[in-house]
Amino acid sequence: MDSSGIVLVVGATGGVGKRVVDVLREKGLPVRVLVRNAEKARKLLGSNIDLIVGDITKESTLVPEYFKGVRKVINAASVIVGPKEGDTPERAKYSQGIKFFEPEIKGDSPEMVEYIGMKNLINAVKENVGLRNGKLIFGCEDNSFKDLPWGALDDVVMGGVSESAFQIDTTGGENGGPTGIFKGVLSTANNGGFTSIRTRNFSVPEDLSAYDGLELRLKGDGRRYKLIVRTSRDWDTVGYTASFDTVEGQWQSIRLPFSSLRPIFRARTMPDAPPFDPSNIISLQLMFSKFEYDGKLNPTFAEGPFQLPVSSIKAFIKDPITPRFVHVSSAGVTRPDRPGLDLSKQPPAVRLNKELGFILTFKLKGEDLIRESGMPYAIVRPCALTEEPAGADLIFDQGDNITGKVSREEIARICVAALESPYACDKTFEVKSVIPFSEPFTVDPQNPPPEKDYNEYFKTLKDGITGKEYLERSPVPL
Repeated sequence: MDSSGIVLVVGATGGVGKRVVDVLREKGLPVRVLVRNAEKARKLLGSNIDLIVGDITKESTLVPEYFKGVRKVINAASVIVGPKEGDTPERAKYSQGIKFFEPEIKGDSPEMVEYIGMKNLINAVKENVGLRNGKLIFGCEDNSFKDLPWGALDDVVMGGVSESAFQIDTTGGENGGPTGIFKGVLSTANNGGFTSIRTRNFSVPEDLSAYDGLELRLKGDGRRYKLIVRTSRDWDTVGYTASFDTVEGQWQSIRLPFSSLRPIFRARTMPDAPPFDPSNIISLQLMFSKFEYDGKLNPTFAEGPFQLPVSSIKAFIKDPITPRFVHVSSAGVTRPDRPGLDLSKQPPAVRLNKELGFILTFKLKGEDLIRESGMPYAIVRPCALTEEPAGADLIFDQGDNITGKVSREEIARICVAALESPYACDKTFEVKSVIPFSEPFTVDPQNPPPEKDYNEYFKTLKDGITGKEYLERSPVPL
């Protein structure tokens, strides 16, 4: 698994969450936990655990600095359900499942935890985790236009006579939309030979550390240009640079990975420059120049007028995209309001949805927030959770129809595996073991079952199946 960035575990002191932490540690991955009770967390997870104290139901406790360095999230937080008659300090009755006791909500309501809490958590981590379709830096997206303060920077600063400008053409883009246009006239008179446009320094640095590079959408003219990215507020400083070729007369997307940027100062490579820091981008520059780097010349250089329409610049996540936000939900979330369903044959949580504060209804609303967030996600819906060991054969399904049981340890392993599988990305699925409720599942320590390749299960999943398809004709408002 990619070890860059921290995996944040939310609900880390719960039955699934603490096992997620164990699995991540086994894999040697950096882990941070979001908990409400630091003392409890250290007692359960060890004194050296990297923890932040906050409550997803209280937005003010989710301080932005807490999430620096976080690239992936596994959310195992859930509303607390317990026996009306009370439980042991170790929550032994709860661990059996509500099949075995009369349940009630303990603490915050399902609406606060599963819906409002989810909204707060998504808002807190989205910038750090990144968006599947990228982050717009400049240009047009979804009928809105984001501008930057561009200004010309040409060879006149060295005595040349080239000139350029940057203009917004409201109808010159693809399909008649707006676009920026970098245009000018390039001359080698007086030892000149370059034109460029550069933004003013951003008042707040652009943090693109969740992404893998910058993508330019532009209409080529057959020439080679440069994109220069700076991470210092100094004016005359190293620029992290990539050249790119364009195809004449065609709109095209140019992807420039951050790993391809080279540190350049006055057209020379600076091998001792610090590594590029995508979390601290201060300015951008587009350049058309006679010169490449280290004495080489631009093979497409030609004097005279040029024009490069640029409709957008955005950060991108490279393919294959894997889930950045994995959420443990519950099987049954679409069933309480499903027409024609015999509730007497459904699990207790489905039958008692209303009595338990519409627990499954709000879990579904929380899922919807994830699906609408733009983050790459996976939503895992376990059937009834047990304290049995992992290792039983599994059934993955979609559409929210199955019932059964599954080990908490197994779900923890599935969550961690989902983080590195493109087949799990943007999927919602249910999980149960093949072992019926009436049969306990045990593992012989001397002959443990082989480790599963969860990717083989993920490969069977399809896009767009949630079980909500059954509800479309008869929505039931709260």
